Amino acid sequence: MSTIEVNGRTVQADAGEMLLTVLRREGIYVPTLCHMEDMLPTGACRLCVVEVEGIPGLVPSCAFPVSEGQKIQTHSPRAVRARKTIIELLLANHPDDCLYCARNGECDLQDMSSELGVRQRRYSGAHWDPKLDLSSVSIVRDPAKCILCGRCVRVCEEVQSVAAIDFTGRGTDSRVAPAFGAGLNVSNCVDCGQCIRVCPTGALTEQSRFKNIFDAIHNPDKVVVVQHAPAVSVTIGEQFGLKTGTDAAGVLNATLRRLGFDYVFDTSFSADLTVLEEGSELLDRIKNGGTLPMFTSCCPAWVDFVELEYPDMIGHLSSCKSPQQMLGAVTKRWWSKKMGLEPEKIFMVSIMPCTAKKYESQLPEMMHEGLVDVDAVITTRELARIIRLRGLDLANMTPVEADNPFGERSSSGKLFGASGGVMEAAVRTAHFMVTGKELKMPRLQAVRGLDGIKEAKIDVGGIEVGVAAVSGLANARKLVEDIKAGRKDIHFIEFMACPGGCINGGGQPIRADHDAVKARMQALYNIDKDAPVRYAHDNEHLKKLYDEFLGEPLSERSHELLHTTYGRRQAEY
Repeated sequence: MSTIEVNGRTVQADAGEMLLTVLRREGIYVPTLCHMEDMLPTGACRLCVVEVEGIPGLVPSCAFPVSEGQKIQTHSPRAVRARKTIIELLLANHPDDCLYCARNGECDLQDMSSELGVRQRRYSGAHWDPKLDLSSVSIVRDPAKCILCGRCVRVCEEVQSVAAIDFTGRGTDSRVAPAFGAGLNVSNCVDCGQCIRVCPTGALTEQSRFKNIFDAIHNPDKVVVVQHAPAVSVTIGEQFGLKTGTDAAGVLNATLRRLGFDYVFDTSFSADLTVLEEGSELLDRIKNGGTLPMFTSCCPAWVDFVELEYPDMIGHLSSCKSPQQMLGAVTKRWWSKKMGLEPEKIFMVSIMPCTAKKYESQLPEMMHEGLVDVDAVITTRELARIIRLRGLDLANMTPVEADNPFGERSSSGKLFGASGGVMEAAVRTAHFMVTGKELKMPRLQAVRGLDGIKEAKIDVGGIEVGVAAVSGLANARKLVEDIKAGRKDIHFIEFMACPGGCINGGGQPIRADHDAVKARMQALYNIDKDAPVRYAHDNEHLKKLYDEFLGEPLSERSHELLHTTYGRRQAEY
């Protein structure tokens, strides 16, 4: 333990602890643009500089270890002046389009400019006019707004182990870009959107489909249906002042109707559908010697990762489509007939926590008889912008239920939003299929929480089934390599690309810290705890779907509409 002095006050810290960590624990705010929690410091932006007695220059607090007897001034005139100058230099060649930027009001550079009193451009940087990278169906890259903080590079390489983007050039020619300056569409990007989530400016944003959606809503020949993912209802409220982790499903349904959508469905219904199909597939593989362990397939970024990095492991993927795609398929092929509608007249919109869902919806294998399952995908962030655009206040809406038959769900379907939830829901139902009894410990505590790799052993009718839940693609790579090396004690693995699962997806509200993600996860567990229907196989409208249309899980019709195939993919540069 070391004793240091900060702004004239005695503070205790662990020897070798980084000063910024100590300052934050003591409630002392020091700005930073490059720092990321739980990752080694880089000291790239220098905004967190402070004065340390006996050291001639300013030091970056994020990368400066404390030691006994240090005397530190965090907001001396010299330190504040340096921070202001850094912001002024960053703004020297930054675009002046804040009013039109998607990150207006949620931009760290904008906030710090205001905090430090930067009111005019004192410096002029080297002029360059880079082109927008619009090649990806999911992500827009605007190099002109990049401040070279390195956050996106680090999350892509260290958290996701993809490394689709990196620093190129030197000095004033330094850039962040895919290899050879190519577009994201030909790189090994998996569209997860974690780069957007950590970007402090508008250099990375999602591709927008607003026009397509508004055109459909105003087209009298279209019936516009919207579905919202399990994780969206526990995050959208953050954009409108509700407490983090509030389940806003009721007011969300009401708001979507006010926006002009004809029908509002809950993707948790098709999560229940996925449970029955995926659980049946798992049991079939175990009983009949199929490829094990079976990997979940509801996360398109993870599926893309396998197709890119581990094509020899494609056979381990479940053939199930994601809940988003399943709901689009049954809406256009079953519900349309019940409503007397031509499938072509239905325009299906998905509200997802994920940018990769945009990519998934465009895949040729997600079409049936020339008709896509889902017509447009928007993120939680985009939905918030639409709601504000239409002058609505989600927080003050009167809650209503989603429309049946796809408004009813079990709490198992709702758990899909959290890491471990997909696997837990499938095991609950698989256990019932085998034994005819509910799992005595339905909440599988071992696979809950924010750990990157979680494992458990479950007794399913006398068969010990090894299960695991993994989030973050770097963690996924670790476990896949173990399996390739010969590990055989796991039968079923849930993979999610984003750390913590969809509650922390690339399309979720910006600036979510560890506590916020934890609160979102807990909200889903609370829904499960208090739900009247907790098992997918108890969903009455799902039973009707099978009775009237699908027949049974893994039937010929189920395979035709709800299952898919995969193939090797490689970067094209």
